Amino acid sequence: MFCSRFTTLLAHTFVLCGAAFAQTGASVDPFYADRKVQMVIPSSPGGGYDLYGRIFARHMGKHIPGNPAFVPANMPGASGVVAAQYIFSAAPQDGSVLGHFYATAIIDPVVNAQSRAKFDPNKFTFIGSATAESSICYVSAKSRVKRFEDAMTHEVILGSTGARGKSSDYPNAYNSLLGTKFKVVTGYPGINEIGLAIERGEIDGTCGSSWSVMTTGRPHWLADGVMRIIAQENNEAHPDVAKLGTPLTRSFAKSDESSQVLEFMYAQAAFGRPFAMGPNVPPARVDVMRKAFLAVMDDPELRGEAERMKLEFSNPMDGPALQAAVARLTATPKRVIDATNRAIGVN
Repeated sequence: MFCSRFTTLLAHTFVLCGAAFAQTGASVDPFYADRKVQMVIPSSPGGGYDLYGRIFARHMGKHIPGNPAFVPANMPGASGVVAAQYIFSAAPQDGSVLGHFYATAIIDPVVNAQSRAKFDPNKFTFIGSATAESSICYVSAKSRVKRFEDAMTHEVILGSTGARGKSSDYPNAYNSLLGTKFKVVTGYPGINEIGLAIERGEIDGTCGSSWSVMTTGRPHWLADGVMRIIAQENNEAHPDVAKLGTPLTRSFAKSDESSQVLEFMYAQAAFGRPFAMGPNVPPARVDVMRKAFLAVMDDPELRGEAERMKLEFSNPMDGPALQAAVARLTATPKRVIDATNRAIGVN
Protein backbone atom coordinates (compact mmCIF):
# COMPACT_ATOMS: atom_id res chain seq x y z
CA MET A 1 0.00 0.00 0.00
CA PHE A 2 2.90 2.35 0.77
CA CYS A 3 5.60 2.63 -1.87
CA SER A 4 9.10 1.40 -1.13
CA ARG A 5 10.90 4.55 -2.25
CA PHE A 6 8.90 6.62 0.21
CA THR A 7 9.66 4.16 3.02
CA THR A 8 13.38 4.54 2.25
CA LEU A 9 12.98 8.30 2.47
CA LEU A 10 11.26 7.88 5.81
CA ALA A 11 14.08 5.74 7.17
CA HIS A 12 16.62 8.49 6.44
CA THR A 13 14.28 11.10 7.91
CA PHE A 14 13.91 9.20 11.19
CA VAL A 15 17.70 8.99 11.52
CA LEU A 16 18.01 12.73 11.02
CA CYS A 17 15.10 13.95 13.09
CA GLY A 18 14.67 11.29 15.78
CA ALA A 19 17.33 12.72 18.03
CA ALA A 20 16.11 16.26 17.53
CA PHE A 21 12.57 15.33 18.53
CA ALA A 22 13.84 13.59 21.64
CA GLN A 23 15.57 16.72 22.88
CA THR A 24 13.92 19.08 25.29
CA GLY A 25 14.59 22.62 26.37
CA ALA A 26 15.70 25.60 24.37
CA SER A 27 16.69 23.55 21.31
CA VAL A 28 13.05 22.64 20.62
CA ASP A 29 10.55 25.33 19.61
CA PRO A 30 7.87 25.26 22.34
CA PHE A 31 5.31 26.73 19.96
CA TYR A 32 3.31 23.53 19.48
CA ALA A 33 3.14 22.52 23.14
CA ASP A 34 -0.52 22.07 24.09
CA ARG A 35 -1.58 24.04 21.00
CA LYS A 36 -4.51 23.39 18.69
CA VAL A 37 -3.66 23.26 14.98
CA GLN A 38 -6.48 23.92 12.53
CA MET A 39 -6.74 21.34 9.72
CA VAL A 40 -8.63 23.07 6.92
CA ILE A 41 -10.58 20.67 4.67
CA PRO A 42 -11.88 22.02 1.32
CA SER A 43 -15.07 19.94 1.20
CA SER A 44 -18.16 19.15 3.22
CA PRO A 45 -18.07 16.21 5.68
CA GLY A 46 -18.21 12.69 4.30
CA GLY A 47 -16.23 13.00 1.06
CA GLY A 48 -12.78 11.73 0.15
CA TYR A 49 -10.91 14.91 1.09
CA ASP A 50 -12.71 14.93 4.41
CA LEU A 51 -11.63 11.33 5.10
CA TYR A 52 -7.99 12.03 4.28
CA GLY A 53 -7.95 15.32 6.19
CA ARG A 54 -9.42 13.77 9.31
CA ILE A 55 -7.20 10.70 9.38
CA PHE A 56 -4.14 12.96 9.24
CA ALA A 57 -5.66 15.20 11.91
CA ARG A 58 -6.03 12.18 14.20
CA HIS A 59 -2.40 11.10 13.93
CA MET A 60 -0.08 14.02 13.06
CA GLY A 61 0.04 15.61 16.49
CA LYS A 62 1.91 12.75 18.13
CA HIS A 63 4.78 13.27 15.70
CA ILE A 64 5.28 16.92 16.64
CA PRO A 65 7.15 18.07 19.80
CA GLY A 66 4.49 19.27 22.22
CA ASN A 67 1.82 16.96 20.77
CA PRO A 68 -0.61 19.60 19.48
CA ALA A 69 -4.22 18.61 18.82
CA PHE A 70 -5.32 18.93 15.19
CA VAL A 71 -8.86 20.24 14.82
CA PRO A 72 -10.62 19.59 11.47
CA ALA A 73 -12.44 22.57 9.94
CA ASN A 74 -14.52 22.00 6.81
CA MET A 75 -14.38 24.99 4.47
CA PRO A 76 -16.13 24.10 1.19
CA GLY A 77 -16.68 26.58 -1.62
CA ALA A 78 -15.67 27.37 -5.21
CA SER A 79 -14.25 23.88 -5.73
CA GLY A 80 -11.63 24.34 -3.04
CA VAL A 81 -10.57 27.90 -3.90
CA VAL A 82 -12.21 29.29 -0.73
CA ALA A 83 -10.05 27.07 1.50
CA ALA A 84 -6.89 27.73 -0.52
CA GLN A 85 -7.45 31.49 -0.43
CA TYR A 86 -7.94 31.32 3.33
CA ILE A 87 -4.67 29.45 3.83
CA PHE A 88 -2.79 31.86 1.58
CA SER A 89 -3.97 35.24 2.85
CA ALA A 90 -6.33 35.07 5.85
CA ALA A 91 -5.06 32.25 8.08
CA PRO A 92 -2.42 32.95 10.75
CA GLN A 93 1.07 32.50 9.30
CA ASP A 94 2.55 31.17 12.53
CA GLY A 95 2.33 27.44 11.76
CA SER A 96 -1.00 26.87 13.52
CA VAL A 97 -2.98 26.19 10.32
CA LEU A 98 -2.49 23.33 7.87
CA GLY A 99 -4.61 23.03 4.76
CA HIS A 100 -5.67 19.96 2.80
CA PHE A 101 -6.17 21.10 -0.82
CA TYR A 102 -7.93 20.18 -4.00
CA ALA A 103 -5.12 19.87 -6.54
CA THR A 104 -7.30 21.79 -9.01
CA ALA A 105 -7.60 24.71 -6.60
CA ILE A 106 -3.81 25.07 -6.40
CA ILE A 107 -3.43 25.65 -10.14
CA ASP A 108 -6.75 27.45 -10.65
CA PRO A 109 -5.15 30.92 -11.01
CA VAL A 110 -2.93 29.53 -13.80
CA VAL A 111 -5.59 27.67 -15.76
CA ASN A 112 -8.60 29.87 -15.12
CA ALA A 113 -8.42 33.41 -16.50
CA GLN A 114 -11.53 34.31 -14.50
CA SER A 115 -10.38 32.71 -11.26
CA ARG A 116 -11.57 34.13 -7.96
CA ALA A 117 -8.25 33.03 -6.49
CA LYS A 118 -5.84 35.78 -5.50
CA PHE A 119 -2.74 33.76 -4.82
CA ASP A 120 0.45 32.51 -6.45
CA PRO A 121 0.45 28.68 -6.36
CA ASN A 122 4.23 28.59 -6.07
CA LYS A 123 4.22 30.66 -2.89
CA PHE A 124 2.34 28.11 -0.81
CA THR A 125 4.54 26.15 1.58
CA PHE A 126 3.88 22.55 0.59
CA ILE A 127 4.07 19.87 3.26
CA GLY A 128 3.43 16.79 1.13
CA SER A 129 0.86 14.80 -0.82
CA ALA A 130 -0.59 11.59 0.57
CA THR A 131 -1.23 9.85 -2.72
CA ALA A 132 -1.46 10.12 -6.45
CA GLU A 133 -5.10 10.30 -7.49
CA SER A 134 -7.17 8.44 -10.04
CA SER A 135 -10.39 10.05 -11.25
CA ILE A 136 -13.42 8.42 -12.82
CA CYS A 137 -16.59 9.45 -14.60
CA TYR A 138 -19.62 7.39 -13.58
CA VAL A 139 -23.38 7.34 -14.00
CA SER A 140 -26.31 5.63 -12.36
CA ALA A 141 -27.00 2.14 -13.64
CA LYS A 142 -30.49 3.45 -14.41
CA SER A 143 -29.08 5.93 -16.94
CA ARG A 144 -29.45 5.12 -20.62
CA VAL A 145 -25.74 5.82 -20.98
CA LYS A 146 -23.95 2.48 -20.94
CA ARG A 147 -20.59 3.59 -22.34
CA PHE A 148 -18.67 6.87 -22.56
CA GLU A 149 -19.44 6.97 -26.29
CA ASP A 150 -23.16 7.11 -25.49
CA ALA A 151 -22.63 10.56 -23.97
CA MET A 152 -21.79 11.74 -27.47
CA THR A 153 -25.35 11.10 -28.61
CA HIS A 154 -27.41 11.51 -25.39
CA GLU A 155 -27.53 14.39 -22.91
CA VAL A 156 -26.18 13.34 -19.52
CA ILE A 157 -26.80 15.50 -16.43
CA LEU A 158 -23.81 15.61 -14.08
CA GLY A 159 -23.45 17.05 -10.59
CA SER A 160 -20.60 19.42 -9.71
CA THR A 161 -19.28 21.22 -6.65
CA GLY A 162 -18.74 24.50 -8.50
CA ALA A 163 -18.19 26.34 -11.75
CA ARG A 164 -14.51 25.35 -11.61
CA GLY A 165 -12.79 22.20 -10.45
CA LYS A 166 -12.62 18.67 -11.85
CA SER A 167 -16.34 17.97 -11.62
CA SER A 168 -17.02 20.94 -13.95
CA ASP A 169 -13.84 21.40 -15.94
CA TYR A 170 -13.52 17.78 -17.01
CA PRO A 171 -17.01 17.35 -18.54
CA ASN A 172 -16.88 20.84 -20.09
CA ALA A 173 -13.58 19.90 -21.72
CA TYR A 174 -15.06 16.63 -23.00
CA ASN A 175 -17.93 18.54 -24.58
CA SER A 176 -15.48 20.79 -26.38
CA LEU A 177 -12.76 18.29 -27.26
CA LEU A 178 -14.53 14.94 -27.55
CA GLY A 179 -18.06 15.85 -28.62
CA THR A 180 -19.93 14.70 -25.53
CA LYS A 181 -23.26 16.18 -24.42
CA PHE A 182 -22.74 16.56 -20.70
CA LYS A 183 -24.91 19.10 -18.87
CA VAL A 184 -23.26 20.23 -15.64
CA VAL A 185 -25.36 21.22 -12.61
CA THR A 186 -23.24 23.11 -10.08
CA GLY A 187 -23.71 24.06 -6.44
CA TYR A 188 -23.34 20.78 -4.54
CA PRO A 189 -21.20 21.24 -1.39
CA GLY A 190 -19.27 18.00 -1.93
CA ILE A 191 -19.19 14.52 -3.40
CA ASN A 192 -21.37 13.23 -0.57
CA GLU A 193 -24.25 15.47 -1.67
CA ILE A 194 -23.63 14.62 -5.33
CA GLY A 195 -23.89 10.92 -4.48
CA LEU A 196 -27.21 11.43 -2.72
CA ALA A 197 -28.52 13.40 -5.71
CA ILE A 198 -27.58 10.54 -8.05
CA GLU A 199 -29.31 8.01 -5.80
CA ARG A 200 -32.44 10.19 -5.75
CA GLY A 201 -32.45 10.41 -9.54
CA GLU A 202 -31.94 14.19 -9.63
CA ILE A 203 -28.85 13.81 -11.82
CA ASP A 204 -27.31 11.01 -13.85
CA GLY A 205 -23.79 10.99 -12.45
CA THR A 206 -20.56 12.93 -12.08
CA CYS A 207 -17.08 13.21 -13.55
CA GLY A 208 -13.79 14.10 -11.88
CA SER A 209 -14.59 11.96 -8.84
CA SER A 210 -11.84 10.03 -7.08
CA TRP A 211 -11.73 6.28 -7.47
CA SER A 212 -10.86 6.07 -3.77
CA VAL A 213 -14.12 7.83 -2.87
CA MET A 214 -16.12 5.03 -4.43
CA THR A 215 -14.03 2.24 -2.92
CA THR A 216 -14.09 3.76 0.58
CA GLY A 217 -17.34 5.71 0.83
CA ARG A 218 -19.74 3.66 -1.27
CA PRO A 219 -18.25 0.26 -2.17
CA HIS A 220 -21.78 -1.14 -2.58
CA TRP A 221 -22.22 1.03 -5.66
CA LEU A 222 -19.99 -1.31 -7.62
CA ALA A 223 -20.73 -4.52 -5.73
CA ASP A 224 -24.50 -4.09 -6.15
CA GLY A 225 -24.36 -2.58 -9.63
CA VAL A 226 -25.77 0.77 -8.51
CA MET A 227 -23.29 2.80 -10.55
CA ARG A 228 -21.55 2.29 -13.87
CA ILE A 229 -18.03 3.66 -14.46
CA ILE A 230 -17.80 4.91 -18.04
CA ALA A 231 -14.32 6.47 -18.18
CA GLN A 232 -10.97 6.82 -16.45
CA GLU A 233 -9.75 10.42 -16.25
CA ASN A 234 -6.00 9.97 -15.99
CA ASN A 235 -2.86 9.94 -18.09
CA GLU A 236 -2.24 6.33 -17.08
CA ALA A 237 -4.79 3.63 -16.31
CA HIS A 238 -5.44 2.60 -12.72
CA PRO A 239 -5.01 -1.20 -12.65
CA ASP A 240 -8.17 -1.87 -10.63
CA VAL A 241 -10.33 0.32 -12.86
CA ALA A 242 -8.74 -1.13 -15.97
CA LYS A 243 -9.86 -4.59 -14.87
CA LEU A 244 -13.43 -3.36 -15.27
CA GLY A 245 -12.77 -2.65 -18.93
CA THR A 246 -13.05 1.12 -18.44
CA PRO A 247 -11.39 3.23 -21.19
CA LEU A 248 -9.21 6.29 -20.72
CA THR A 249 -10.85 9.49 -21.94
CA ARG A 250 -7.65 10.35 -23.81
CA SER A 251 -8.33 7.40 -26.09
CA PHE A 252 -11.19 9.46 -27.56
CA ALA A 253 -9.02 12.52 -28.36
CA LYS A 254 -9.45 13.64 -31.96
CA SER A 255 -6.30 15.74 -32.29
CA ASP A 256 -2.83 16.25 -30.79
CA GLU A 257 -4.04 19.47 -29.16
CA SER A 258 -6.96 17.70 -27.51
CA SER A 259 -4.61 15.05 -26.18
CA GLN A 260 -2.20 17.70 -24.85
CA VAL A 261 -4.99 19.56 -23.05
CA LEU A 262 -6.22 16.42 -21.35
CA GLU A 263 -2.65 15.45 -20.44
CA PHE A 264 -2.16 18.85 -18.79
CA MET A 265 -5.48 18.67 -16.94
CA TYR A 266 -4.67 15.20 -15.59
CA ALA A 267 -1.07 16.01 -14.61
CA GLN A 268 -2.23 17.36 -11.27
CA ALA A 269 -3.32 13.83 -10.32
CA ALA A 270 0.32 13.15 -9.42
CA PHE A 271 -0.33 15.13 -6.23
CA GLY A 272 -3.91 14.11 -5.60
CA ARG A 273 -4.08 14.74 -1.83
CA PRO A 274 -1.83 17.76 -1.13
CA PHE A 275 -1.24 19.49 2.19
CA ALA A 276 0.16 23.01 2.48
CA MET A 277 0.65 25.98 4.78
CA GLY A 278 0.71 29.70 4.07
CA PRO A 279 3.58 31.51 2.33
CA ASN A 280 5.07 33.16 5.42
CA VAL A 281 5.20 30.39 8.02
CA PRO A 282 8.56 30.38 9.85
CA PRO A 283 10.95 27.87 8.20
CA ALA A 284 11.63 26.02 11.45
CA ARG A 285 7.91 25.25 11.88
CA VAL A 286 7.62 24.24 8.24
CA ASP A 287 10.46 21.79 8.88
CA VAL A 288 8.63 20.38 11.92
CA MET A 289 5.43 19.90 9.92
CA ARG A 290 7.22 18.28 6.98
CA LYS A 291 8.97 15.83 9.29
CA ALA A 292 5.66 15.04 10.98
CA PHE A 293 4.09 14.37 7.57
CA LEU A 294 6.86 11.91 6.71
CA ALA A 295 6.51 10.21 10.07
CA VAL A 296 2.74 9.90 10.00
CA MET A 297 2.83 8.30 6.56
CA ASP A 298 4.64 5.36 8.15
CA ASP A 299 2.69 5.39 11.42
CA PRO A 300 1.41 1.83 12.13
CA GLU A 301 -1.79 3.19 13.68
CA LEU A 302 -2.57 5.38 10.68
CA ARG A 303 -1.66 2.55 8.31
CA GLY A 304 -3.99 0.15 10.12
CA GLU A 305 -6.84 2.64 10.10
CA ALA A 306 -6.24 3.46 6.43
CA GLU A 307 -6.32 -0.23 5.53
CA ARG A 308 -9.67 -0.65 7.28
CA MET A 309 -11.05 2.41 5.52
CA LYS A 310 -9.51 1.29 2.18
CA LEU A 311 -7.80 4.65 1.74
CA GLU A 312 -5.20 4.58 -1.01
CA PHE A 313 -1.66 5.81 -0.43
CA SER A 314 0.21 5.32 -3.71
CA ASN A 315 3.21 7.37 -4.86
CA PRO A 316 3.13 9.98 -2.08
CA MET A 317 5.35 13.08 -2.24
CA ASP A 318 7.30 14.91 0.42
CA GLY A 319 7.15 18.70 0.66
CA PRO A 320 10.09 19.65 -1.60
CA ALA A 321 9.02 17.16 -4.29
CA LEU A 322 5.48 18.56 -4.24
CA GLN A 323 6.85 22.12 -4.41
CA ALA A 324 8.81 21.15 -7.53
CA ALA A 325 5.82 19.36 -9.12
CA VAL A 326 3.62 22.44 -8.74
CA ALA A 327 6.36 24.63 -10.21
CA ARG A 328 6.61 22.38 -13.27
CA LEU A 329 2.87 22.37 -13.80
CA THR A 330 2.53 26.15 -13.50
CA ALA A 331 5.33 26.51 -16.09
CA THR A 332 3.21 24.79 -18.76
CA PRO A 333 3.47 26.60 -22.15
CA LYS A 334 0.89 29.34 -22.64
CA ARG A 335 -0.47 27.77 -25.83
CA VAL A 336 -1.51 24.66 -23.87
CA ILE A 337 -3.03 26.75 -21.08
CA ASP A 338 -4.93 28.87 -23.62
CA ALA A 339 -6.25 25.72 -25.30
CA THR A 340 -7.30 24.40 -21.91
CA ASN A 341 -9.17 27.62 -21.12
CA ARG A 342 -11.00 27.39 -24.42
CA ALA A 343 -11.88 23.75 -23.73
CA ILE A 344 -13.36 24.41 -20.29
CA GLY A 345 -15.20 27.52 -21.44
CA VAL A 346 -13.07 30.27 -19.93
CA ASN A 347 -12.14 33.25 -22.14
